[in-house]
Amino acid sequence: MCSPDLDNKNDLGVNAGMVEKEVLITFENGLHARPAAELVKLAKAFHSTIVLDNGKKKVNVKSVLSMMSSSIKQGETVRVKVEGDDEEEAMLSIVNFLKK
Repeated sequence: MCSPDLDNKNDLGVNAGMVEKEVLITFENGLHARPAAELVKLAKAFHSTIVLDNGKKKVNVKSVLSMMSSSIKQGETVRVKVEGDDEEEAMLSIVNFLKK
């Protein structure tokens, strides 16, 4: 029998060995409808689990509903967390999108 403590995953199913990076949101109106939808579309191209953490809320980047309700504003710093077989490529793409 496997103990839940040995699972090594957090509440979003992301392993402790993931890659992380802090990014300043520079979109004029934050991650509102259009950039949120574009980010979800980009994230869905990857197999990895991708999460944005603003310190108050952890958001599944592949969920349009989660992204739309995230209320991430311009000037806010978020931590991008990526875990999976294509995590490095996914991280690079997500960070580049958030910095444009």
